[in-house]
Amino acid sequence: MHLIVMRHGEAGWHTIDQERELTEAGRASVASVAADIAESPWRPEIVWCSPLVRARQTAAIMSEIINCPVIEKDFITPDDDPGRCLDELLEVVTSPLMLVSHMPFVGALSTLLVDGHRRGIPFMTSQAVLLEMPVVGPGCADIRAQFLP
Repeated sequence: MHLIVMRHGEAGWHTIDQERELTEAGRASVASVAADIAESPWRPEIVWCSPLVRARQTAAIMSEIINCPVIEKDFITPDDDPGRCLDELLEVVTSPLMLVSHMPFVGALSTLLVDGHRRGIPFMTSQAVLLEMPVVGPGCADIRAQFLP
């Protein structure tokens, strides 16, 4: 399975956390990363995104450029347990799949899949990594590519 894990684009701080929107710079950097992913051999067939505004906006830009559907998932918000997402990934047959979420979740999930623990690696806004897994499980993934704005 191929899984692209992405942190949402840069968002403003003018409102409560759940309603933060992408800045113009955030939209531009997401579009740049989306263009790189669209030209790669790992174009996602579907995008899962957090229900928070900035993740939904990021996923919408990805969807428009890559031409794939977006499904909101309520278990990939900033402080959710990456183990729950791992359980959901076990049911997935779509590959490559893209997941758009937040820190610390994206760092914790990626570290769980690559290293088998949840301490979490840092992600910049709009950064994405491609994980390759022969099977879905802790410590089973390798980072195959990185997409930076």
